[in-house]
Amino acid sequence: MAGGRTAPADAAAASAPAPAKINLYLHVVGRRADGFHLLDSLVAFAGVGDLVAARPADALTLALDGPFAADLAAAPGGDNLVLRAARALAAAAAIAPRAAIALTKSLPVASGIGGGSADAAAALRALVRLWGVTIDDAALARVAASLGADVPVCLAGRTSFMGGIGEEIAPAPALPPAGLVLVNPRIALPTPAVFKRREGPFSPPARFAAAPRDASELAALLAGRGNDLTAPARAIVPAIDDVLAALAASPGCLLARLSGSGATCFGLYADPDAAHAAAAWIAARHAAWWIAGTRIG
Repeated sequence: MAGGRTAPADAAAASAPAPAKINLYLHVVGRRADGFHLLDSLVAFAGVGDLVAARPADALTLALDGPFAADLAAAPGGDNLVLRAARALAAAAAIAPRAAIALTKSLPVASGIGGGSADAAAALRALVRLWGVTIDDAALARVAASLGADVPVCLAGRTSFMGGIGEEIAPAPALPPAGLVLVNPRIALPTPAVFKRREGPFSPPARFAAAPRDASELAALLAGRGNDLTAPARAIVPAIDDVLAALAASPGCLLARLSGSGATCFGLYADPDAAHAAAAWIAARHAAWWIAGTRIG
């Protein structure tokens, strides 16, 4: 249930992380009559991401900083999702949208790791606290869904199976500790363009019930699944082939795959130490790419 506040408008500043969303597998299982594709995906979150902070103010403003702030400011598409999230939450709570929001943009823009969606979800979490909004999980999830297909799973913020066009979130088995390397060739790749080029038959759902014991078992499970957006993404950005090849060749890589609609790809490793070593190995050969060694979760 939404409406009202439980804290005054001059409450202390609030912040929330916006971790990168990783599609460990992504199957396109159908298409609705309105053209939207139906998905089955295992979504996890990385140990790197953006940060949203908000403090009391007399109006709604957004300041950008971080290594990809200029790219976000220059991106087409009009209003930033963080501002849209703020306005949507305020409307649901029947309050005026007043906050000075700062977004530290550390993730590449239009890169297949849910940056904008994660930012919107983080803004919702931070502003609920800043404004003292009384809103239940179901109502907040509806606000998230109104902002975009990936926002609900980013709001949930935990490993999940994602279905429908993104609005169906189901619990997934616990994932083992594992290292992760994210690599982007610094080429923006808008999601609609990738879906538009997708061809061929649909894939079956591929969910599993048993929790993998370690990173090797997780990699083996994922190897029997795939990302159905890889071919169209590679057709638009051929550099994805180079990224996948570099990840696959890096020491200790258990699996290399495109995340979401790309162009970011990920490599899976036994542990974070192996991931950091692999990230350094790739960076020594491809200094122009964005590369992050991290972990799942």
